[in-house]
Amino acid sequence: MLNEHFAAPVTAFLNALHVHPASPEAPITNAFAMELLVFFVLVAYFILVRVSLSVERPRGVQHLAEMTNEFVSEQGEQIIGHGSERFIGYLTALFLFILLSNLLGLIPGLESPTADVVVPLGFALVTFVYYHYHGVKANGFAYIKQFLGPVWWLYPLLLPIEIISHCARVLSLTVRLYANMFAGDLLTIAFFSLIPIGIPLVFLGLHLGVAVIQAYVFMLLAAIYLSLAIAHDH
Repeated sequence: MLNEHFAAPVTAFLNALHVHPASPEAPITNAFAMELLVFFVLVAYFILVRVSLSVERPRGVQHLAEMTNEFVSEQGEQIIGHGSERFIGYLTALFLFILLSNLLGLIPGLESPTADVVVPLGFALVTFVYYHYHGVKANGFAYIKQFLGPVWWLYPLLLPIEIISHCARVLSLTVRLYANMFAGDLLTIAFFSLIPIGIPLVFLGLHLGVAVIQAYVFMLLAAIYLSLAIAHDH
């Protein structure tokens, strides 16, 4: 549907950026369409929470939002410590976006956008830039000490090692999420094709567990990287 209505302007926009889609008549991928769906669902959810806030009569959607905020806040406080409040918005959005993206694969006719490697890579790159930005903001030029180590004569050795280590975090975050969701989708499709009744329900339950765990692990690692970046005692 998106390609039917927006293929021409999207292709023109990509060509202007010197990006040439493999299929100009259908430049919008399923993964991107699923991401848009998750985006609109979350925006609608947050608007619903905002307009239904009540101290006297909290509704179910408010309870769910409060539980989510409390859960993420506790994780942030335990990992990041003092001042974690300013990161809760990002961590909550990251957790919910990845969770909903993972769970889409359980709905017949839809697929998890996180089973496409480009989507987890996007999450990883945004997180990479986000924690480095706050590391520099919290420490200023002293943030470079994270990459140098305690002994000055080891600086030339440790600097490239630390740079590679931080870049490897992007690869680690991407592969962990992508591989788990791709394997989960593949197993579910395979068993639904072979045995359409009964047995696939086990794998749907497994897929549900993996979807929740992977969203939590991604958020947890983002919080850990943030705590290391903003720490002052390097």
